[in-house]
Amino acid sequence: MATSKRCLNVLITGASSGIGEALALQYAKTSAAKLYICGRNAERLQDVCRRCQNLGAETETKIIDVTDRSAMTGWINECENKTPLNIVIANAGIGTLNEDDNSVYNTFNTNLFGVLNTILPAVKNFRSRSGDNTEKSVVLISSMAGYHGLHTCPSYSASKAAVKAWGEALRIRLRPENINVNTVCPGFVRSRITDQNTCPMPFFMEASDAAKIIAEGIEKNTGLITFPAPLRFAVWLGSILPNRLSDFIYAKLPYKA
Repeated sequence: MATSKRCLNVLITGASSGIGEALALQYAKTSAAKLYICGRNAERLQDVCRRCQNLGAETETKIIDVTDRSAMTGWINECENKTPLNIVIANAGIGTLNEDDNSVYNTFNTNLFGVLNTILPAVKNFRSRSGDNTEKSVVLISSMAGYHGLHTCPSYSASKAAVKAWGEALRIRLRPENINVNTVCPGFVRSRITDQNTCPMPFFMEASDAAKIIAEGIEKNTGLITFPAPLRFAVWLGSILPNRLSDFIYAKLPYKA
């Protein structure tokens, strides 16, 4: 990871906790000239903003729901008009403990449509600046849960699988336009989601360590940023096994309490 500032303008959703918070602090410390961060908890978001400013990054906050398409478009355009964005990170997401109808819809609305509401206006703005040579990257936060459907969290794993597939396809589609697309599939990282887990979490990682890996992957323009390596191999192997065998193995996974 480079230690010198690259003077980037970075927008991050879901920055009031977890990976989003850690990414905001990571960019404030290493490369952000201007940070735009959003969340739904004003107190936590303001605390992250203060710490980012103490690290030297000019930071603005926005209380917003990523499922609100028009509000997200308006906010991203507002940020773009102030300082042309270099990196837009669609991080906001939720876990699902109860797979009732409302929770399932809420999970897809946040984890999938919240990503669409962030990435699509960002790409439109990047296309309008096709003549300049500035860095233009959109980053989609998926999960290792997106490698295979999980009966322990069906809607969460399905929503993250959709984000992963869209990010991989979008990367190829936007490459001729010099727009980078990076899809991130972390394993178990400390967050408000994993704080609720009572199941085993192998290779558990602190959010600050995950943020360093993600930022380095974005800087290198890595298409699929997946970590930690041992867990990546395990989920990849599970995704290519014959269904009869993978069903047997995945059925052994413990439920979240």
